Amino acid sequence: MSRLFRIRAAGIGAALILAVGGSLASADERQDVERGRELYREKCAMCHAAGGMGTGLLSRRYPKGQELLENRTDLDPAFIATAVRGGIGNMPRIARGEVSDAELALISKYLTRRERN
Repeated sequence: MSRLFRIRAAGIGAALILAVGGSLASADERQDVERGRELYREKCAMCHAAGGMGTGLLSRRYPKGQELLENRTDLDPAFIATAVRGGIGNMPRIARGEVSDAELALISKYLTRRERN
């Protein structure tokens, strides 16, 4: 085998590994986002779904559609963690016994997801 052939084969192999690894990461990411959606609906939607108290209060500050946290594109995990753990406005702080750090991380992944349905 020539040296050029080995270099090309190694490059193709590396590209395949990255492609497969990327799709596995994407599958894991989708699974995390889906679990975050489930947790959001279980732990947060009572106030932050359409018609909820939190949504009603946010509708006074944000344009139509942006009062729903699920529609927002300006949220980041640090802000979400600060709001949840410390409380913000009329929202009380949420203790780790109610929403664990791992659950909060998944909820944040859902709220900050790139792909929107």
